[in-house]
Amino acid sequence: MLFKYWRIFSTGFCFFLFGLGGLVLSFIFIPVIRLVTPNKKHSELKVQRLIRFCFNLFCKIMKATRAIDYKITGAEILKEDKGCLIVANHPSLIDYVLIASQLKQCDCLVKAALWDNPFIKKIVQSAGYIPNKDPDDLIATCSSRLGDGNVLLIFPEGTRTTPGVKSKLQRGAAQIAVRTNTDIRVINITVQPAFLTKESKWYQVPSKKPFFHVEVKGRIEVEPFIQGSNNLTAAARKLNTHLEDILCHEVNEKHSMEKVG
Repeated sequence: MLFKYWRIFSTGFCFFLFGLGGLVLSFIFIPVIRLVTPNKKHSELKVQRLIRFCFNLFCKIMKATRAIDYKITGAEILKEDKGCLIVANHPSLIDYVLIASQLKQCDCLVKAALWDNPFIKKIVQSAGYIPNKDPDDLIATCSSRLGDGNVLLIFPEGTRTTPGVKSKLQRGAAQIAVRTNTDIRVINITVQPAFLTKESKWYQVPSKKPFFHVEVKGRIEVEPFIQGSNNLTAAARKLNTHLEDILCHEVNEKHSMEKVG
């Protein structure tokens, strides 16, 4: 019980650091980067690298304070990816943090509402993240970024999932993939026991320390789906079904096996 109380404290401490770090980045480091780097693309890349450094440090602090434990399998593969979509399931609040901590460059498709958040707005704008707004502009922007060799991180479930509830993917990631003819790297994230879910508060820590396992899986080639379909809409639908079978089935299957074990 004492250990649980400690993890409530350490989790709160980490959330405090995260918020403080966001303010420091927004009002000190990012303005300096934008001032000394007038080129927009170069400035965005520097901000993304700064975010990666901060996220990597934050994950290590969470582990050191025993708020969580985690393992990233295949990080060396992820670091070599260029010009591809990275899609992952979304079981917890810190999934993006864990993945982005391993990427020197990472564009991210984010909810449009974050662009109105006073604490996050400057960070997502300065990093060049892509708001999920107008579909036509979205595809054009993603095509341009991917054409530059960037990687784009998307959580196709759209929001954090509920443990034990079958997930269903939105078709946005598949649409971007087929309309830009871009392959997909799949990442599976499992959390045991469940922690920082959509339904829980940060202080509702489980009795056992949560363990996050981030697994970098294979790449899905998009061209066969395009060639095997009459149009891009049909190709996106087939790709999304295939992606759902791989992403959701593996996560649900592993969750069941770990629960039994």
